[in-house]
Order: sequence, then C-alpha cells, then structure tokens
Amino acid sequence: MALSVNTNAGAMVALQNLNKTNSELGMVQNRINTGLEVSSAKDNGGIYAIAQRMRSQVAGYGAVSNSLDLAISVTDVGLAAGEAISDLLVEMKEKALAAADASLDSASRTALNEDFKALRDQITTITSNAEFNGTNLINGSVTSISALANADGSNTITVSDANLTLGGGIVTVAATASFASAGDASTMVTTIETSLDNLNASLAKLGTASKSLEVHKTFTSKLSDSLEKGIGNLVDADLAKESARLQSLQVKQQLGVQALSIANQAPQTILSFFG
Repeated sequence: MALSVNTNAGAMVALQNLNKTNSELGMVQNRINTGLEVSSAKDNGGIYAIAQRMRSQVAGYGAVSNSLDLAISVTDVGLAAGEAISDLLVEMKEKALAAADASLDSASRTALNEDFKALRDQITTITSNAEFNGTNLINGSVTSISALANADGSNTITVSDANLTLGGGIVTVAATASFASAGDASTMVTTIETSLDNLNASLAKLGTASKSLEVHKTFTSKLSDSLEKGIGNLVDADLAKESARLQSLQVKQQLGVQALSIANQAPQTILSFFG
C-alpha cells in the first residue's frame, strides 16, 4: 500500500471503527441508566408505539380504579345507612307492638309513642347525612350512580338508588307517624313489617351492587398488572447482559484508540526515506 501524508486510509478505518464502538457504548450506557432497551421511538419505532399504547391503557385503568373506589364508597355508605335504618325499624316495631297491648295504660302508651317518634326522626337524620363526596344514594337526590368499567370509558357499571326516606316506596312509615291508641299501634306494626320487607330487598340489591364493584376493581387491578408486565417484557433491558456488553465495549474502545494511534504514526515512516 502506498504511503501518503495527504491520505491515511488506515487511520480512516480505525476512526470509523472507534466511532461505531463509541456509538454502541453510548447505547449500552443509556440502557443501563434508564433500565430500558427501548426508551424512545428511535430505538425501535414499532415496539415503542405498542408500549405507549399499553401505557395509555394502564393510565386509563388507573382512572377506572379511582372511579370504582368512589362508587364503592358511595354504595357502602348507603348500605351502612340502610342497615342502621333497618335496626331502627326493628326497634320501632317493638315499641308499636308493646303499645298495641289493649291492657296498657295511657301514660305508658304515650311514653312508648315518644320513643317511637324519636326513632322515626332518627331515620330522617340518617337518610339526610348518608352521603360520600356529595352523593347520597338513599335520600332520593339521585336515581343512580355510574363507575367507569374500561380504559376508554365506553362501558360503565351503574348502581341504582334506594330511596329510604320516610313515606317513600320502600320505607312506607310516614314522616309524621305515631300512635295514640292500641288500634293505631297495631296498624303501625303492619306498616313497619311491610317497610322492613321492602328495605331488606333494597339492601340486598345494594349489597350485590357493592360486591360487583369490588369484583370488577379486583379484575381491573389484575389486568393493569398484566399490562405493566407486558410493557416490561417489550421494553425493559436485560441489565446483566448489558453489563457484560459494557465491559466488552470498553475494552474494544481502548483497543480502537490504540489502533488509531498506530495508524496515525504510519506517515512518520515517510521521514525515514529522506534521512
């Protein structure tokens, strides 16, 4: 090969190889720093696009989980209030049944009636305050609530309300209900029993709805975890492998520098021709 001070082919080749090594070394260092084999579209456009779509789904399921948590809380508050109302109706029935005894004196019946009215008014207090985040499922202020069911919001889970206010379709005991005689008390017992039957059916529906929301939340959590795992399989770097490559490329870089140094010294031999 001819020697020339203008063109050093050996140095060109050595520099190209060194630049390639430096580029690979930079890529490996980036994978080690980020923990990702595909951290941007230029690494692998197709895989990056798939991973981003899956990340979007994971973010969507995060919103679904929050929506389900809110719906579960609203439903559970209504359910707890309904159970408390059921207990109050049982006590009210006890008072009314005791007052239905014809042999009871007027003073005792009046005392029972006062207890009855206090329990009745407590139902109104419960229905008015059984709300979560401004939503009350048992006072007739809403007809239903909905929670997101999938990542794009196209499906929802709906929970119907249960209006447990006095004098309604479920709790048929009037807001002004009371008794002054044994006959009134006997009639009230029947009304309370009907209310209890209606209330138990409504509580069963609320309980089923709450359970359904919790089941779907568990499913959503597992689905989100599976997507996260899938993203990792696509883009995560094998750090053990990259560590081995890093050491190899560092040695290769050092050898490339030496090769370039040797190639740059080649033109110096021309001076020996003029000694």
